[in-house]
Amino acid sequence: MPRPSLVASLLRPAAVSAGLLLSGLVAVAGAPTVSQLRCGYRSSPLGVQQSAPNLSWELQADHRNARQSAYRVLVADDEKLLARNQGNVWDSQKTASAASIQVPYAGPALQATKTYYWKVMVWDDRQQASAWSPAARWQMGLLTAADWRGARWIAYDQLPAEHVNVLPVDGKKDTYLGGNVLPLLRKDFTVKKKLRRATAYVCGLGQFELRLNGQKVGDHFLDPAWTKYDQHAQYVTFDVTEQLRTGANAVGVMLGNGFYYVPPVKGRFRKLKAAFGLPKLLCRLVLDYQDGAQENVVSDASWQTAPGPVTFSSIYGGEDYDARREQPGWDAPRFRATNAWKPVVLVDGPAQLDAQQAEPLKVHEQFKPQHISQPQPGKFVYDFGQNASGIVELQVQGRAGDTVRLAPAELLGAGGLVTQKNSGGPYYFTYVLRGAGVETWRPRFSYYGFRYAQLEGGVPAGETNPKNRPVVLALTMLHTRNAAPEVGAFSCSNELLNKTNTLIDWSVRSNMASVFTDCPHREKLGWQEQNHLMGSSIRYRYDIAALSRKVIQDLQVSQLASGLVPEIAPEFVKFEWGGDMFRDSPEWGSSAILLPWYVYQWYGDRQQLAQSYPMMQRYAAYLATKANGHILTQGLGDWYDLGPKPPGVSQLTPMGVTGTAIYYYDLTTLGAVARLLGKSEDAGQYERLAAEVRAAFNAKFFNPATKQYATGSQAANAVAVYMGLVAPEHKAAVIENLVRDIQSRHNALTAGDIGYRYVLRVLEDAGRSDVIFAMNSRTDVPGYGYQLAQGATALTESWAALPTVSNNHLMLGHLQEWLYGALAGIRPAAGSVAFDQIDIRPEPVGDVTAARATHLSPYGLIGSEWQKTATGFELTATIPVGATATVYLPAASAAAITESGQALGQHPELKLLGVEGGRARIAVGSGTYRFVAQPLE
Repeated sequence: MPRPSLVASLLRPAAVSAGLLLSGLVAVAGAPTVSQLRCGYRSSPLGVQQSAPNLSWELQADHRNARQSAYRVLVADDEKLLARNQGNVWDSQKTASAASIQVPYAGPALQATKTYYWKVMVWDDRQQASAWSPAARWQMGLLTAADWRGARWIAYDQLPAEHVNVLPVDGKKDTYLGGNVLPLLRKDFTVKKKLRRATAYVCGLGQFELRLNGQKVGDHFLDPAWTKYDQHAQYVTFDVTEQLRTGANAVGVMLGNGFYYVPPVKGRFRKLKAAFGLPKLLCRLVLDYQDGAQENVVSDASWQTAPGPVTFSSIYGGEDYDARREQPGWDAPRFRATNAWKPVVLVDGPAQLDAQQAEPLKVHEQFKPQHISQPQPGKFVYDFGQNASGIVELQVQGRAGDTVRLAPAELLGAGGLVTQKNSGGPYYFTYVLRGAGVETWRPRFSYYGFRYAQLEGGVPAGETNPKNRPVVLALTMLHTRNAAPEVGAFSCSNELLNKTNTLIDWSVRSNMASVFTDCPHREKLGWQEQNHLMGSSIRYRYDIAALSRKVIQDLQVSQLASGLVPEIAPEFVKFEWGGDMFRDSPEWGSSAILLPWYVYQWYGDRQQLAQSYPMMQRYAAYLATKANGHILTQGLGDWYDLGPKPPGVSQLTPMGVTGTAIYYYDLTTLGAVARLLGKSEDAGQYERLAAEVRAAFNAKFFNPATKQYATGSQAANAVAVYMGLVAPEHKAAVIENLVRDIQSRHNALTAGDIGYRYVLRVLEDAGRSDVIFAMNSRTDVPGYGYQLAQGATALTESWAALPTVSNNHLMLGHLQEWLYGALAGIRPAAGSVAFDQIDIRPEPVGDVTAARATHLSPYGLIGSEWQKTATGFELTATIPVGATATVYLPAASAAAITESGQALGQHPELKLLGVEGGRARIAVGSGTYRFVAQPLE
């Protein structure tokens, strides 16, 4: 079942933890309740790949300071046994533990394709037992090659070996040209008796659409997740029980190219020229009958194939569809195949297959056109009002053979026509009508980032149509993105900050796909610096635990034998312009070390940390081979900072500053990871090397007279402070230099892709959120406000919203972390794992008079809502069961604070930790609290 609506919980903060005491009055405590059972981050998942999946649940209690003291997990392979409280697979027995997340299954080996049912009982800190939770389930995936039961890779055709290119180099000329067949594949089969369950395991490369008995299966888009296909691919699991019937059935699959094959077709955009092979399919359909028998339908030589109505498919060039080539009933039983159908070809495919366990891409918001113009005769431009990743849905009527072309774009050029000059073009969708009434179509295998769509060959309904062209009855923009659940919401009294939050959020949405892309049009590549730099901002808003696991796997697979982690993962292209600067930059590759660590800190995923440790070690060893006197100077530096030249490679911060600083941070992080994993000898080695790097960094870049690092840029001073490179006696002076530089520019920023997050973090940690507010309250200099003033509806690639670069880009959205963590005040405390320790520490700044945020952590919902009133400062804080918090309030003394209308002394469950510098600290446990602090004198 879905987790609670974040919007509703934000608007009703007192209701976030049902049953919690809000008044502070003593009441008789009831038993805890258990809900939101999850296996490997998901509710009732299919295709579980882990041999010992992690189990999690949430607790609710009707009293404050509630904690779990023990749990009991039952796992059965039969729902009826579980209902009788029999865990015939695993019974953990009553286990004394506060753990309610990442609890590893510890029973006998799990079997491929089998479904397991489970539930939990817990005991709280008063030894009161809960009732059993509602039952949940998970279904295992295919764990070994043998589990595919003889399924073969099948295709319409095979790419000649001389055309295979798994790592193209940019700028190389084509050796051949031409499109490829986008096939339909089908097979009839019989369901012989009553089904208990039917499960499909499908890998269709590059992308696929599964169909059963004439209907699409599921609501996914662009399955499977894209990977480095020469080494591994992912399959997708579907429960298809309801789509099958006793007797005759048929399975059909449509295939598109995706990143697996970028066809060399002239007149269509290609950022890169990957050619892993032509589209192919591997499939196992498991029929589990009610009598216990099992039957399998697998992809093999008995399948038939034919060209489909999709005539062109390119992740970079768009999609063409000829409805005249449709074959009604091709995916249903008793289809009479024409001589266009032929037996499939047996081919080879990726050696390693894993279950797709991150959320799929889906269609989300839909946008109707806000305005339709006709800048030139026969060319109509639809404005949907929002720049986002997506596709179009076309509703049209006309004659057979009439052709409609739709070109999506972010921006308009001269004369009001769309321009793809800086987002990658030509990219377009083409639809050829079949001429049978109203026809509705949407692309299946490609997407773009756009706000506008230019129509040619058709006429919008209501417009004059002297040439009797097809009539476009409706054109809708469909936003597509990864279906990672929303787990955060933010708002405040300052409208510019609210609009900035929305601006950033649309760039995040648009670039959450199978990877975190840089942009949703020109490249669609997984540039790695944003995974660690933007990660916290994204995690406040979306649950990306499962997607992060997938990204980490991409890093592991893309790592070279030398230990180098490329800047792009999966690595679909090798950029050689500028040497290796676009392949080997420590600020990018360090995601291999930092992302697993951050995933542990936010989600408690120690299993992923342990699995990533060899990759982390190899990358650190590689960096050591590249260092000259412990200094790393390769790469891109503070990419897209604001210097005198057009944005690109670092201009204000010398090469070596950010690369060496992050190298040091990698080593200190690895030392912490090693100690956590019980590898003390490794930890000592990393700590000693880190000390040497720190000394070398300060010797080269620190000026003890001016207390400046390198050129004194915002990025240089900020990274030195954040990474812990500054000697304690100099830290305050370096921070003051940072503040002075910002203020000397009338609160304008200069830091780029790498440096800006650290500028924010250092200022926040130093108690200078006032400077952050001042920097981000301007609309007249490059920054978020400036982008909004230029009409941007998603975060742009450059601070100045230049039309010459991408206008939907992920990399500069670091302020969102400050909005949630500082302005609203929800932060993980030092040493916290999965928000088990929380700081509720709002930073009221500038003209902001109120802010509120929620974040659904692994333990449950955290809320912080504050406002300034005539009577003082009001703060409502919600802490989930399983967590503790320190609440910070502006107050001169404890006597100035009340909670739920009563003095602190009347609340034995609250502990005053102290009052210093006009700020009180109060330790709290789970519950919802309403504090009021009298105004400071």
